[in-house]
Amino acid sequence: MPLIYIVEDDTDILEVESFALKNSGYEVKGFSSAKGFYEAMRERTPELAVLDIMLPDEDGMQIVQNLREQKEWKKLPVIMVTAKTTEIDKVKGLDAGADDYLTKPFGVMELIARVRALLRRTAAEQTPSQSDTLSLGSILLDDRKHAVSVSGESCELTFKEYELLKMFLENTGIVLTRESIMNRIWGVNYSGETRTVDMHIKTLRQKLGSEGNHIRTVRNVGYVIE
Repeated sequence: MPLIYIVEDDTDILEVESFALKNSGYEVKGFSSAKGFYEAMRERTPELAVLDIMLPDEDGMQIVQNLREQKEWKKLPVIMVTAKTTEIDKVKGLDAGADDYLTKPFGVMELIARVRALLRRTAAEQTPSQSDTLSLGSILLDDRKHAVSVSGESCELTFKEYELLKMFLENTGIVLTRESIMNRIWGVNYSGETRTVDMHIKTLRQKLGSEGNHIRTVRNVGYVIE
């Protein structure tokens, strides 16, 4: 039975989310603050975390950033929940390392669907790959170290930029649609918000320097690295 941690300071919302997920076959533990969440994480790592952004001691953005800095929690699936609705808020949450994003108010069926989809996707991504190292030109991605270098120099990428580059290198020469990129990197139900993809690829190209030219825009379709 997959274990899910929910961090939500609104007791009514926490109760509804917990009840819905328990009825769907998940083990659930709820926390009203980041402190209790971290204490539980040190005892047992869940299969997925649902984080509210607005919390009394530490906001969800900082929590997910802290998770991504820890080796044992780096790949923990995270769904961020917030009352903020602007695209830039969503981009900030996703770029901080969240895998999916829910805007309040939302239905419990949508929450359950997002949880199931993210757990399926995570399970598929954990299938062992043939190689831990991917390269193109002078770009080198070492998945064991979660590190990228260009011409021998370290290239600092955000969590989502790293996942984007990895997806491209795993599909060299294959045109990837914006929708397929959104589905893999950010999860389901993001059609219509593909500007998020464009924004992240723009910054990825900039960080790769001249090697960023390997990523080519395919008009009205998506992108390809070659």
